[in-house]
Amino acid sequence: MTRPDDDAVPVAGHNDGQPPRWWIYRGAGQPLQDTRLADLLPPPPPWRSFGGGPVLPPPPDDDAEIRRRLGLHRAPARQFANFAEHEANMVNAALLLRRPLLVSGRPGTGKSSLAYRISRELRLGRVLRWHITSRTTLQQGLYEYDAIGRVQDTAAQRAAEGEGHSAGDRSAPPGVGDYIQLGPVGTALLPYAEPRVLLIDELDKSDLDLANDLLSVFEEGSYSIPELLRARRRHPTVKVLTDDPDREAEITGGTVTCRAFPLVILTSNSEREFPPAFLRRCLLLDMPEPDENDLADMLVAHFGGEAVTEWADDLISRFVERSRQRGGLSNDQLLNSLYLAMSARASDETGPLPEFSRTVWHGLNGTDPGARTA
Repeated sequence: MTRPDDDAVPVAGHNDGQPPRWWIYRGAGQPLQDTRLADLLPPPPPWRSFGGGPVLPPPPDDDAEIRRRLGLHRAPARQFANFAEHEANMVNAALLLRRPLLVSGRPGTGKSSLAYRISRELRLGRVLRWHITSRTTLQQGLYEYDAIGRVQDTAAQRAAEGEGHSAGDRSAPPGVGDYIQLGPVGTALLPYAEPRVLLIDELDKSDLDLANDLLSVFEEGSYSIPELLRARRRHPTVKVLTDDPDREAEITGGTVTCRAFPLVILTSNSEREFPPAFLRRCLLLDMPEPDENDLADMLVAHFGGEAVTEWADDLISRFVERSRQRGGLSNDQLLNSLYLAMSARASDETGPLPEFSRTVWHGLNGTDPGARTA
């Protein structure tokens, strides 16, 4: 199998082939040991400093989702010469500047996976993911309020108490906090000690106004919930559900302000342009096509080194060539084809690599009759 060399290769501009000292995220796939991001991350620029509080407990882990996204196995740590240097530069710049990172590129090149790699390496817990469609609004990302459910529960409560009760004897209606749940963006802006990783997937599919709406929230690092603002005199502090399973957060005065600005990864398939004001406040990363070493690492991560060694070189070479012919294939198509090949070979160790395993290499427009041929 094609693998990176084990010996470090010096890189121009870096001593002994080592990453720059200012890097925190290194892209090596190895989680931080005996330290936390809060110990490594310098203070934010004064214009990106936020003072939300009180500080919430760390978010939950989601190892199952990270394994599903990145694989069960870890490839050996790469030497610096083999890193995606520009990618690591931009991730670290986003961390230090507290700015969103807009990752563009064709579908299937691993844009979304970047958020999970960052979370695993920096030990930042569950990734908050918000998938965008043409009907998505900013409020859906911030919070949802079930007004109808509250009215129905209030009516049911009064009916159960009966008409004989005077107004003074009736129980208080259900609290407003029971009917509010924060979305991924709203949860990311809660006052955590360390940044949450927020993945906003396929932003270019959104309504034209969503990017500008997000811009305002990201600039301020805060947002308000009108339903809680109206009730703040009677209920100054309210508990609401968050996007994390079975987690709650207290909101005081109807306003949420972050403490550590989240690491926001926005992905785009480059299907349309974004407003200049929005782009000016983002850092930009164009995700390149994966090379053969990247694809080999992906197979090792999902199948293990011993399981794929026999077929990887041939399969990857053919996949890269087919991708060039078809104008780009998705990484998961390579995973699917290897899984099919391994399943077919399980009962026939002497046979050739099954040709049908490459039938999943169709063009991304879904109409590629040439994919049925070798």
